[in-house]
Parts: sequence; structure tokens; C-alpha cells
Amino acid sequence: MSTADAQANAGIQAVEAGGDAMLGMAAFGKTALVLALMVGLIVLCGWLLKRFGPGHAGAGQHLKVIASRAVGAKERVVVVELDDTWLVLGVGGGQVTKLHERPAPDTPPGPTPNHAPVNPDDRFAQRFAQALKANLRGDGSRKAP
Repeated sequence: MSTADAQANAGIQAVEAGGDAMLGMAAFGKTALVLALMVGLIVLCGWLLKRFGPGHAGAGQHLKVIASRAVGAKERVVVVELDDTWLVLGVGGGQVTKLHERPAPDTPPGPTPNHAPVNPDDRFAQRFAQALKANLRGDGSRKAP
């Protein structure tokens, strides 16, 4: 009976070792879950702070960007309206410089009557539609733009 007892004892030890491994995996799973929850909580707090943080209570109520134009790789000229005053600002190189100041006009600026607003995608859309029609007809010729 010693061999039967030895085999039974070996089987019990194997089950106990498997149980220890399962307990180790359960502890690892719990730790990973808590870590994931903590990272999620940090990301949520960062988003909430960015969305509702200090400085966002009255932002944009008195300041309005009227126009902006790039004059270089990193330089821009920006027209900003602040309390019925237009400020022309030079922005670039990590600094903002006031170039000019004038009272805001009574009517907001709009597109000039001679030039309609241009959508840069229109030309591409027209050419793409023509190419599709040509392919559907089986016409392989291309038209110059």
C-alpha cells in the first residue's frame, strides 16, 4: 500500500501546487485590474482638469480672433477683437508683439463682394468626379487641369 499512498500523496501535492498557482494568478489579475483602474482615474482627472479647470470659466467671452495670416514658417499676424478694440498682433518665436491698435468697426468683416469664399476642396472634388465618370465610361483619356 505504500505505492498507493505515495501516488495519492503525489496527486494531493500536485493539486495543492496548482491551487497555489491559481492563487498567484488571481493576485496578479487583481493587481493588474487595480493598476488599470488607477491609470484610468488619472487620465479622467487630467481630462476633467483640462475641460473644467481654472481659467476656463470666462475664456472666449471678451476675446475674439478676427483674422490670422501666416507670414513665415513660425510667424503669424493675428487680428484680435478685445472690448470693441482691434489689436494687430505679431505671433512667433515664443512671443507676442502688439503691432497696431484701432477701434473695431460697426459691421463685422465679411468676404469682399468681388471674391466669393473659396473652398479648396472644390477643385479636387470636380476633377475626381470627372475621373470617376471617365473610368465608368471606359474612356482612358485624361483632360489637362
